Order: sequence, then structure tokens, then C-alpha cells
Amino acid sequence: MFMLPIPAFIALCLIFLALRAALAGGRGGLAVFLMACALQSLGIALAAGFGIAGLRPILPVSAAMIPPLAWLAFSAGLLRRVSWPQEWPHLAAPVFCLFCRLFAPETLDLAVALVFAGYGVAILRHLRRATDLPLARIGAGAQPRLLWQIIGGLLIASALSDVLISAAYIRGHDGWAGGIISLVAALILLCIGILSSAPDASGVAQDAADVPPPAAADAAPTEEDRDMLAQLDALLRKDRLYLDAGLTLQRLARRMRLPEKRLSAAVNRATGGNLSRHINRWRIDHACGLIAAGETITEAMLASGFNTKSNFNREFRRVTGFSPADWARQDAPRALAAGADLPKGPCP
Repeated sequence: MFMLPIPAFIALCLIFLALRAALAGGRGGLAVFLMACALQSLGIALAAGFGIAGLRPILPVSAAMIPPLAWLAFSAGLLRRVSWPQEWPHLAAPVFCLFCRLFAPETLDLAVALVFAGYGVAILRHLRRATDLPLARIGAGAQPRLLWQIIGGLLIASALSDVLISAAYIRGHDGWAGGIISLVAALILLCIGILSSAPDASGVAQDAADVPPPAAADAAPTEEDRDMLAQLDALLRKDRLYLDAGLTLQRLARRMRLPEKRLSAAVNRATGGNLSRHINRWRIDHACGLIAAGETITEAMLASGFNTKSNFNREFRRVTGFSPADWARQDAPRALAAGADLPKGPCP
């Protein structure tokens, strides 16, 4: 009976996800990364599962392409527009591994492990230090940050597995190597599950309802900060940009002709919260108006710029003090009298 090797099954799953990302549009970096992972997994299946030994010398060098592509997918999804012809310095990693393969094969395993660990640490450090992710969707929730934290962790775990596999071969325990490879395959499957459940891979860095406001909010707001917030509110009131579920800091900053970090910091100081919370107050206010007008909670959620019910429910309770269902059972004046502090947004 024909048995499909685990790496081959992983490759098929990754190919499906890569095609889905490519067809979705705007996620080219993620699609390229997933396809590279698929080809690598397919190569492992052909070499280990079907005995094509000629692929074994190539696999370590091709593996060194994956961490740079992960970084570029991360950058294209959350940080900046990536121009692929300008990213040639990232070829240094696989070129160096090719050099090791040709002239110093005993160092190849260590070189590949360092590439994986280096890019994994780089992703995690950037996520830890970054307060502004310009391409992040303001209302997307915490999934994108979690996704890339786990991908960064998996890169580091892969580096450790390379070291363990090398140690197993050196000590003559070839059976251990097979077990370690299976463990790595399981980790990759975990990554697949996260990727497949994260349509917002280029979404917001953090969920406003789950994290405290950034440190910048502790500073006293200046008159310029208040003016900037007033300009932002005027823009939101006029063009109703908050209704766009794909709204990003970059788009708002461009409309206001301001640096992204300057706008974000000003909103943080002027509101004591962050930009995501401020936009969500407008969205919740709009949803309240729709619910009061007779729309269902789901219709109001989707029409107000929210994609997920969990995020909508958390933000609704944070802003109004009520769950959407409880708020719908009483009129807005009674909700306000009970302590809800609705923002002065577009609703009457």
C-alpha cells in the first residue's frame, strides 16, 4: 500500500496555502515564502522518502533561502513595500552556504543553523521593539504578531534541530536523526495551521483590547498633538475611513501628509490609548447607531469595519460597558445613563 511521506503531505499543504495567498492578492511575499517551504519539504520527501540521494547535497543550500524569504514576507506584510530587485543582499546567506558546501562541507550544518537562528532572532527582536507597523490593518487583532512570533521561533527551533541532527550522526545514532526530522515536520505542520487560520498575516501588530497603551501615551499631550487628533477626527468624520476593515496607519498618515510615527505618537499622547483603540471607538459608535436603527448585531459589526466577532465584542464592551446583545435590549439613553461613555462620532 502506497504511503505518502509526512514531508510530501506538508509540501502539498504548503502549495495549497501558497496558491491561496497568491490568488488573494497583496500577499506576494507570503506566497513566495510558502512556496519555498513547499519545495524544500518536497525535496526532503524525495530524498528521504523515495531515496533520491542526488538531492541530499542540494537541500542544505536550498534551506538557507527560507529564512531570508521569511524576513521579506514579514517586511512586505507589516513593515514596508518590498522591491525584490533591491533585496539582493539577502542572497548572501544561501551563497555563503553554497561556498561552505563546495569548499568547507564540514561547516555547512553550522552555517545553515546560524542563518535560521539569525533571521529568527531578527524577526522576534523587531516585533519586540516595533511600536508602529505601517502596513498593519488597524482592526485586525493580535493574530499577525502571534503568527510571526511563532514563525521566528520555528526558525530558531529549526536551527537547534540541525545541531541535534548533526550530533546524532556524529555519535552514530542515525535513528535519532529520523525522529528529529519527524519532530521538525510536526512543527512545520503547526506553522501551517497558524498560517491557514491567519488571513490577517499582514494585519495589525496587537489587539487594542488585549494590550496596554504604549509607553508614549504616558507623556503629556502637547497642543500640536491635540490639533493633530482634531484633524484626524475631522478626516474620519468626513470620509468615514474607519468603516474600511483594511485601514492602516500608513494610509491615514498619507491622507494627513504626516510621518507615520508622528501621527501614532500624537494619538497615543492625546488619547491616553493608541490608534487602534481610537479607530475602534468610531467603529463601535457607528455600530451602536446601526443597532439602534434596527440592524442585527452581525450586520452592524460587518458594516462598521470589524472582521471578527471576538474583536467586535471585546471592543464593544470596552467602549460602552455592555455586550452588544445587552446594549441592543435597551435604548442608547439608558445605556449612557448606566455609565457607557460613547465617543462623539458620526452617530446622532
